[in-house]
Amino acid sequence: MRKLKFTFILLSLFIGSSALMAQTTTSTLSGKITEVNGDPLPGATILATHQPSGTKYGAMANNQGLFSIQGMRPGGPYKVVVSFVGYSTIDHTDITLSLGETFTLNSSLTESLTQVSEIVVYGARTSKFNTTKTGATVNISGEQMVALPTISRSISDMAKFSPYTNGMSFAGGDGRSTNFTVDGSNLNNNFGLGSNLPGGGNPISLDAIEEVQVVIAPFDVRQTNFIGGGINAITKSGTNKFKASAYTYYTNQNMRGNKIGDHDFGDRAKESNSIYGVTVGGPIIKDKLFFFGNFELEKSPQQVIRWRASTDGISDQQTISRTTEEDLQTVSDFLRTNYGYETGSYTNFPADESNL
Repeated sequence: MRKLKFTFILLSLFIGSSALMAQTTTSTLSGKITEVNGDPLPGATILATHQPSGTKYGAMANNQGLFSIQGMRPGGPYKVVVSFVGYSTIDHTDITLSLGETFTLNSSLTESLTQVSEIVVYGARTSKFNTTKTGATVNISGEQMVALPTISRSISDMAKFSPYTNGMSFAGGDGRSTNFTVDGSNLNNNFGLGSNLPGGGNPISLDAIEEVQVVIAPFDVRQTNFIGGGINAITKSGTNKFKASAYTYYTNQNMRGNKIGDHDFGDRAKESNSIYGVTVGGPIIKDKLFFFGNFELEKSPQQVIRWRASTDGISDQQTISRTTEEDLQTVSDFLRTNYGYETGSYTNFPADESNL
């Protein structure tokens, strides 16, 4: 978590339907509309509304009473209204869609000869085992990411929620074959120098991520470029409510030990990591145009080399070298006197990092 992580997603704008037409950034709602006796109701109308943003999706049942709405925005809650002329209307509320998965919603309508008040059905999020799967997948929602522990605040920390992962290796495969997408765009680590994705850095703050999906062996080979596993992430966008948050994380040398067995390493070198962030989102035009922004600043003053010169030429085989301070000073004086070269300090090796 010491590489570039400056995210300013100021325009996560959704105009009109606000659907993201990409296979790993959307969700699907499908089901069957029937009468109470089980006969299909062709022509029944299904209207789904994403309540936080007001985005609406619609469909009509076919001759078998089946319907499917693709390209829907993941998350929720959704309100789904099922209606047909001469039949009572059913409202389904509190429906949450998972990234890349299909939510099945079946409804049975009863004939209505007189005007009656609408029937309201409350539905909670179903188990992932009840949704349509495309291979071994794990979805981590925004609420789960807030609750899950993380060391580096990286997406790879969230991927550990899947039992098939070991670092960035999925099901024993090479981590460099893991396909990583953000809003459908590839951010891969094919060169393989870093342990995290992409390229050992975290260019997108976790506070800007809406949902993460870990796919191990999807049937849709386009998701992982035909090999390996994959991580699909989608970023947050604004809603009809103004929301803002501020956060900070801090750690320093006092939060780690300085002993191994009976050996004491002495005073710990100054080391710290500070993160400051803020998020803000809301509507520009209600139900049509939204904004979301995230700014995160990270500072890490630290030492790049922890070995130090000895005073008596004896090494402790831990952090004290056999080279003495007197020898290093002699070399430094020689280079300065004969070549005008300044070697710099041999007791302090700062490697301060910042994402700015």
